Amino acid sequence: MARLRKHILFQMICGFFVVYCLVSARFVCQADGSSGSRVLFISSYSYAWDTVQIQIEGISDGLGRDIVLDYEFMDTKRVDDEESLRLFHDGLAYRLSKVEPYDVVIVGDDAALQFALEYREELFNGIPLVFEGINSWELAEKAAAQPLTAGVIEELSVEKNVELGLKLNPSAKKVVAIVDDTITGEAVRKSLNQFMEGCPDLEYSEINASKLTTSRLKLELRNVTKDSILIYITMTEDADGKIYTSLEAIRLIAENAQVPALRMVEGGIGDGLAGGNVVSMYQSGQLAAQLAHQFISDKQIDAAEAILGSPTMYCVDAQILEKFDIKLSVLPEDTVIINARETFFEKYRSILLPGLVLIGALIVIIAWVTFDNYRRRKLMGQLKETGKILESASQHDFLTGIPNRSKFMSDLKEQIDAKKPCTIMMIDIDDFKSINDTMGHTAGDEALQQVAGRLKEMGTDLLTPYRFAGDEFIIILKSSNSKIVEKTAYQCRQIFTRPFQLGGNNAKVGGSIGIASYPKDTEDMEQLVVFADDAMYRVKKSGKNDFAFYQPPKAEESSSV
Repeated sequence: MARLRKHILFQMICGFFVVYCLVSARFVCQADGSSGSRVLFISSYSYAWDTVQIQIEGISDGLGRDIVLDYEFMDTKRVDDEESLRLFHDGLAYRLSKVEPYDVVIVGDDAALQFALEYREELFNGIPLVFEGINSWELAEKAAAQPLTAGVIEELSVEKNVELGLKLNPSAKKVVAIVDDTITGEAVRKSLNQFMEGCPDLEYSEINASKLTTSRLKLELRNVTKDSILIYITMTEDADGKIYTSLEAIRLIAENAQVPALRMVEGGIGDGLAGGNVVSMYQSGQLAAQLAHQFISDKQIDAAEAILGSPTMYCVDAQILEKFDIKLSVLPEDTVIINARETFFEKYRSILLPGLVLIGALIVIIAWVTFDNYRRRKLMGQLKETGKILESASQHDFLTGIPNRSKFMSDLKEQIDAKKPCTIMMIDIDDFKSINDTMGHTAGDEALQQVAGRLKEMGTDLLTPYRFAGDEFIIILKSSNSKIVEKTAYQCRQIFTRPFQLGGNNAKVGGSIGIASYPKDTEDMEQLVVFADDAMYRVKKSGKNDFAFYQPPKAEESSSV
């Protein structure tokens, strides 16, 4: 009886402890003001616009994974009229009527802020508003004067870019701006005109894409003389009605201009532009996320802090400067340089300098040691080199040359241990046994090598392919962003659209792809691989040669198991 009473008492104590922990956890979540919060981002443009992708990445990273981030796109770069605005308004109003109110609304660029201010009482009544990427000071000040409103102004530095242009081309006598009649173009045009009024030594002119046909626009770009500083502001459409994506505009400029083109916002540098003093759209997005956190946590924002300046940096493309015979030495010290071609000594300076000192010391020592000691040192060096070769071989697949399963498990563990979101894609060659049986094992090896080669071509800092086992390959994508994951999945499927060369003949080879993300689907490494494998086999069963995302089993299926 006494033992029974002790057992009951122990259970009561354990139960009280569990309840205490749950209540404490709830209060912690409420205290940080973020758990369960939802933020809506409304962009003036579309996801295809390069700066929008960078903005979203900065906002998402700044908010953290505990806050849900939804997106809406006005797409004003392609269509900007009253009917398009009405349709966007009606669609957004309907969608907002079907979901819980958002905790914060973030708007990107001027058109979205104008929309939010006009319809705030109707659509976002009582919801804090954060703006970023705004070119018009008047619009930002009008917004910041309202309660529960703050944001980041896009401070494009005309002065710093003209100064940089003069460093790159000291003989310049003209400044030519590529603009259009959009809201962004009008706002920056105003800043340019004000600044150039104070520069009597420089002649200022514009290439207004909105007023030029496509052929005339190309001609105007070709006619920019070498004594000019060319600054690309915005070019979304021309007088022929042609709509330009950011990349299309940059390529048109790069292909026709005879002088390096500067830009004042992040994005596009590396695709043909020389660079400039640019606004960091990623850091601007992070600042907007910080303001959103303050509103979610019910923290007051001073009127002086309601409008923040956007972070800027110097960033240039070394290959473009080299094309125009411009030395990197003329750049400001803090310039971020991309596509730089380092000399062998520059690349390995940190290794070579200590190495040279060590070699000099070793030469003095070796002169005084016996031949036997020299031979032993040489042998040790050979053993170390052999060890490196063996280590590399143990982490790579002999047939395909890409990293093997052991390396995959090591890299995935490192990613998950660091709690960095990622996605894995399991790829299985369809009917691989049939290839071996009908065409021979040599053809099977060729199929494996060609799949590995095409996956290797996709490799970036974010994406690494591995040979998992047999005819299975697997990819680690260092992102769980749904847009990036879906785009990568389509790219993986595309590797099977081109014919394969098997036994000297063209052959059709398919592949089934299963996708699972950490931590969205699971936080367990082994289970993540199993989930991707399950999704892949679901593709196998439903027709092959496609991709599928992991789907948890339905409730009734789980209960029956």
